[in-house]
Amino acid sequence: MSDFPLAPGDEEGPAVTVAPGWFARAVDMQPESRFVDVAGTPIHYLRWGDPANPGLLLVHGNGAHARWWSFVAPFLAREYSVAAIDVSGMGDSGWRERYTIETFAEEQIAVCEDAGFFACEEPPIIVGHSFGGFITILTGALYGDRLAGTVIVDSPVNPPDRPGGPPDRAFRPHRIYPTLDAAMGRFRLAPPQPCENRYIVDYIARHSLKPVANPEGDDGWTWKFDPAIWQRFNIGDMGARLAATRCRIAIMRGEFSVLLPAEIGEYMFNLLGRAAPVIEIPQARHHVMLDQPLAFVAALRALLADWDHSAPSRKVASGPIPSPFES
Repeated sequence: MSDFPLAPGDEEGPAVTVAPGWFARAVDMQPESRFVDVAGTPIHYLRWGDPANPGLLLVHGNGAHARWWSFVAPFLAREYSVAAIDVSGMGDSGWRERYTIETFAEEQIAVCEDAGFFACEEPPIIVGHSFGGFITILTGALYGDRLAGTVIVDSPVNPPDRPGGPPDRAFRPHRIYPTLDAAMGRFRLAPPQPCENRYIVDYIARHSLKPVANPEGDDGWTWKFDPAIWQRFNIGDMGARLAATRCRIAIMRGEFSVLLPAEIGEYMFNLLGRAAPVIEIPQARHHVMLDQPLAFVAALRALLADWDHSAPSRKVASGPIPSPFES
């Protein structure tokens, strides 16, 4: 067992190293790979399903990439045209001189446009995990009138006396590893937590790396994400963004998440006027889709099916939208 921090009642189980059949079948469904230019930077995304179906955009978290959704998207592609974005500075997208949460939100809308989601009669839905959820909260506040809804997955909006947001990290260049196996051996989830589904962790670790040459000209491997992303980054007032959401919204959290415990879910519920669901995924930690992938898929499909035929109870926000950099 490892020394990761665990929530009360949580306990680490045995590792599962062999991928089950459902996982192998899902990742074998190869998506279309596309790029769209956003403010001079190529933004990569993957796409599954019939383009004529309503759009569903999946957004990864900090330092992650679109392949975090490769084993989830095929289950959603039966009813939706699904896209998974690599935000700038991560995955296979280009890097920028400076990153802002406002630009990340623009990237979400640009992918929806390039994928043809706005050409469908039904507006798209955006699902964002962790830092991707923070981006999605801002997108819902700025562009919610163009969306059918947003789903925020374990992205904690904390009260003022409980600071949160992206990490404040000093710049440190990536190390270059001599082999893929050596690099994968250094992969860690961020924020750290145990994950019994080692076959999923190995899959996303492999897709987190790219081949490079070291200073001596020898082949090696290093991480895809830009280590300078968090330099001078300001996430702004996420509570104001959440309350300003201009479309349907739902919150999902892991039962044993140390980032979004039940009391933070209640705080977010109150910010949304106690009129948007907060859905707990049993036995999941922060990285919900890694911990309990099928339970997450089932909960998300049930939520989206309900949204397809029910009327929202929450009144959509109106009035001026807070600046993304206001704190």
